[in-house]
Amino acid sequence: MSLLTRIRGPRDLDRLTPGQLAALAEEIRTFLIEEVSKTGGHLGPNLGVVELTIALHRVFDSPRERILFDTGHQSYVHKLLTGRQDFSRLKMKGGLSGYPSRVESEHDVIENSHASTVLGYADGIAKANQLLGHKDCPVVAVTGDGALTGGMAWEALNNIAEAQDRPLVIVVNDNERSYSPTIGGLANHLTTLRATQGYERFLSWGKEALQRTPVIGEGLAGALHGAKKGLKDFIAPQGMFEDLGLKYLGPIDGHDIGALESALRKARGFGGPVIVHVITEKGRGYHAALNNEEDRFHAVGVIHPDTGLPVKTSGKDWTSVFGEEMVELGRERKDIVAITAAMLHPVGLAPFAKAFPKRTFDVGIAEQHAAVSAAGLATAGLHPVVAVYATFLNRAFDQVLMDVALHKLGVTFVLDRAGITGTDGASHNGMWDMSILQVVPGLRLAAPRDAEQLRAQLREAVEVKDAPTVVRFSKGAVGPAVASLGRIGGMDVLHGSTESPVEGEKRADVLIVSVGALASICLEAAALLDAQGITATVVDPRWVKPVDPALPGLAAEHRVVVTVEDNGRAGGVGATVAQALRDAEVDLPLRDFGIPQEFLDHAKREEILAEIGLTGPDIARQVTALVARLDVSQTVEA
Repeated sequence: MSLLTRIRGPRDLDRLTPGQLAALAEEIRTFLIEEVSKTGGHLGPNLGVVELTIALHRVFDSPRERILFDTGHQSYVHKLLTGRQDFSRLKMKGGLSGYPSRVESEHDVIENSHASTVLGYADGIAKANQLLGHKDCPVVAVTGDGALTGGMAWEALNNIAEAQDRPLVIVVNDNERSYSPTIGGLANHLTTLRATQGYERFLSWGKEALQRTPVIGEGLAGALHGAKKGLKDFIAPQGMFEDLGLKYLGPIDGHDIGALESALRKARGFGGPVIVHVITEKGRGYHAALNNEEDRFHAVGVIHPDTGLPVKTSGKDWTSVFGEEMVELGRERKDIVAITAAMLHPVGLAPFAKAFPKRTFDVGIAEQHAAVSAAGLATAGLHPVVAVYATFLNRAFDQVLMDVALHKLGVTFVLDRAGITGTDGASHNGMWDMSILQVVPGLRLAAPRDAEQLRAQLREAVEVKDAPTVVRFSKGAVGPAVASLGRIGGMDVLHGSTESPVEGEKRADVLIVSVGALASICLEAAALLDAQGITATVVDPRWVKPVDPALPGLAAEHRVVVTVEDNGRAGGVGATVAQALRDAEVDLPLRDFGIPQEFLDHAKREEILAEIGLTGPDIARQVTALVARLDVSQTVEA
């Protein structure tokens, strides 16, 4: 019987000897490589925190003493040690989440998958513990130097440091990376700490040597002791933390369970805020991950465990199309610059960075700063392209509104993973952007339906100099091109006639407004309607904000209007089209198909689309029923 199968909860770790703990760590690494390679998931980060997570659960009494992870993708080992060892459906429908999940376990406190928030949670929980009289109940926040590049982390640290009697342990999991190697001033600071672990030994040696020196030795030893902080700042400047009022322990070898336990017990007994700086190796124990310099297998699909190579390859994805076009734009225009928030490779900017390193800026996990910095770049005459996941733009809304749009600056925001992303769960579905951005004056928003349109609309976006532009696209393979039959106004006609109808007649029964990557679903619905004798026109507006001026007139040539979007229904494209029709006094039945305003469980994109009714047959069925009711109503009126 393996050691891992004997662990059903954290207290089962207490019975293990040091040798057994080391063996358990190796078992866990083998398990992770074998299981995650079958399903895909965050492999590299979890291989790096095996010993750290074991030590955390031996020192702290979860769930009474709460352990929080920032971000949650480093929680796989935590799941294993808290009784969740069935990884066969990791990130799949009905299986384990790829992040902490309060539905899964009482040991999961927050479902944290957006970085830099855990210290704020920890501050609040520590304050509550104090007010409620929960003594001797420390809060543990496991963060990292990637997460510490986010401004929210420092806002929280400022508050944490103000109360020296609130027991709060901050574990800085320092693997030199977030997705890719972490950059910036804080990362350089931690690099200095990593490189100077011998300063305490130097101080100890110096004191002993001086005390053996007659007469002057003791005085100099005292002076050395008094100068200790200054020397620390010179050799290993953790004074940054100490100046905030935070006790600092480290750096600690993050793969030495004994050393980790010793440091964590000291931190636990301190009774106030303590930083424990832990050095770990992302991808540890897996040669394929360690040899992957791009991201140490931060996140993988299904791979061969022996080689680390993908089991199968899909077609070209949206991200790579964007990346290629950015390089072409960079060659043509010297004013184009790129900004990423610690996600150079995931958002496709690595080729641009390789070609134009001086025109690429990684600001760390700081989307708000990315937007304001872009505003500054635009003010100075450049055209910034800010590439982030759609779900992460939510953080920078105020800056898009008040710093870019208010000043009428030409900044292009490129939103990867827009719409339903699926397996990463509720926090990563990009279903909010087309709703929250509708309220931004002057902003223009494009939703390309295929690779050709992504290239074209990106080029159109960077030509705009007096307003923010947004280009959003889906996750995964881009799919085949969807041909246009012609244009009406700025809209592409994908199905139906491009000719105006004879006066007094209708162009077709139904106008389907197709948004972005859902064009193929809309065409399927149109074909099903045609088969039932219900004629349809399908248009792709290309730019969904502002509403094309030709759309109300086109709608008036139909009996029913339908919008289909990969975005929340509340305040989305459907709501905006309805408003435009009302403003134009075009009074028609309208049905908006989109994502319900719910936090959706993790599953494959196709499964979620089927569950929420965003399929061709579902749309055709509902539209058929609507037209039938309309026929009955008109017959009765006649």
